[in-house]
Amino acid sequence: MQIKSFILSAASALALSACAAGPDLETSPLPAAAKEASGPFLSAEAAVVKSSPLPAQWWRLYDDPVLDGLVKDALTANTDIRQATARIARARAILRGARSDRLPQVGLSASGGYSRLAEDQVPSGGDRSGAAFSIGADLSYEVDLFGRVSKAVDAARQDVSAAQANADAVRVMVVADTTRAYADAASIAARIALEKSIIGLLDDTLRLTRHRHDVGLTDGLAVARIETLRDQRAATVPALEAERNAALFALATLTGRTPSELPAISGERNIPLEIKAPLPVGDGSELLARRPDVRAAEKRLLADFARIGVARADLYPRITLGGSIGSSASSIGNLFSGGPLGLLLGPLIDWAFPNREPVLARIDMADAEADESLAAFDGAVLSALQETETALSDYARALDQRRLLTAAEQAAQKAARITRAQNREGVIDSLQTLEAERTLAETQAALAEQDGLVSRRQIALFRALGGGWSNTAQEPVR
Repeated sequence: MQIKSFILSAASALALSACAAGPDLETSPLPAAAKEASGPFLSAEAAVVKSSPLPAQWWRLYDDPVLDGLVKDALTANTDIRQATARIARARAILRGARSDRLPQVGLSASGGYSRLAEDQVPSGGDRSGAAFSIGADLSYEVDLFGRVSKAVDAARQDVSAAQANADAVRVMVVADTTRAYADAASIAARIALEKSIIGLLDDTLRLTRHRHDVGLTDGLAVARIETLRDQRAATVPALEAERNAALFALATLTGRTPSELPAISGERNIPLEIKAPLPVGDGSELLARRPDVRAAEKRLLADFARIGVARADLYPRITLGGSIGSSASSIGNLFSGGPLGLLLGPLIDWAFPNREPVLARIDMADAEADESLAAFDGAVLSALQETETALSDYARALDQRRLLTAAEQAAQKAARITRAQNREGVIDSLQTLEAERTLAETQAALAEQDGLVSRRQIALFRALGGGWSNTAQEPVR
C-alpha cells in the first residue's frame, strides 16, 4: 500500500512538471524583417504593378486556352509533382503510426511443442515425453502524462503540412516552367518570323542593288556586302528553330509527354506571351503567407519544436497500464475447457534513472535542430523578399529597356525608308543603304528578343510571388 501511494504521489508531482516536456507552439515567430515587410514592395511601380491580390491561377491572366490546357496537364502528369505527392502520402503514413500510440496495444500469442527427456532425467515411473500448449492475450496502454505521444503526433502533423507546402512549391515551379517553355516557344517563333521578314526586305534591296550594278550605277562591292548581310540574317534562323524545338521538348517533358506526343497546337503561337496591364502582386504580408517555401520552413520549425518535447519527455517515467491473460495445457482441447488461467494486471514504469546523459544529449540535439530550423525559416523569409524585390526590379527595367528599343526601332524604320527612296533615285550609294538596313535589322532583332525577355521577367515575377495554392496548402492536418 505504501509503494502504491508513493507511485501515485510521484506521478502527481511529475505531472505538474509536464509542461517542461517542450515548447507548445502553434505558430512560429516571424523574423523582424518579415514584420517590417508587411507593406507595399520597395520596387513596386504604379505603371508596372498594382497592389491587388495575386490570383491563385495567375496563368489565366494571359487568356490563352492552349496554355490553360498545358498547365492542367502538367499539374496532373508531371513527374516532379507525382514524387511530391508520394512524399505527402509517406508523411501521412508516419502520422497515422504516431497516432496509433494513443490507442491500447493488443497482442495475441500461442505456442505448442513436444519434448522427450533422457531416461536419467525422469523420475522412476514418470513420462519421458509429453506435449505442452499455451495461449494468451496482452493489453497495454501508455499513460501520456508527460506529452511524449502527443508531441510525437504534433511533430508528425507538422511534417505532413511541410510536405504539402513542399508539394505546392513544386507546383509553383512546374507551372512557371510550363508557362516559360510555352512563352519561349512563342517568342522565338515571333523572332523567326521577324528574321524571315528582314531577309525578305534584304532580298528586295539585293535585287535593286544587282539591277543598279547591271546598269553600271554601283560596283560589285555593294552587291557583295548586301549578300553578306542577307546570308548573316538567314544563318540566324536555324539556330532560332533549334531553340524553339528545345522549348517545345521541355514543354512535353513538363506535361508528362514524350516530344512526339506534344499536341501540334502547343507550338502554333507566334506572338510573345505577355500581360499588357499592370500585374497584381499584393504586398509583403500576402507574399509570406502565400510562398510555399516559407510555409514549409515554418512547419519544419514547428515540428522540431514538438520533437524537443518528445526528447524532454524521456526525463520522466514512461507509465504503461497493462494486463495479460493466458492458459496452458498438455493438449489443445484442454486450453478451452476451463483449465487453469493466468491473469496479470498492473502498471509498468520505465524510467532511465539515474544516468540521464543519453536523454540530455537527445534534448540538446533536438534544441540544435530547432535552432537550425529557425535559422532556415529566417532565411526563407529573407530570400522570399529578396527574390520578389529583384523580380519586380528586373521586370520594370525590362519594360524601360523595351521602350527605348521601340523608339530606336521606329527611328531606324524611318531612316531605312528614307535611304531606300534615296537609293532608288540615285541620291546615295548602296553602301549607305546597306548601313541603314543593317541598323534596322539589328534593332528589330533586339526588340524582338526584348519582347521575349519581358515575357520571361513576368513569369519570373509570378514565380517569385508564390503563384497560388495558399488555400489548399493550409488545410488543417488532423
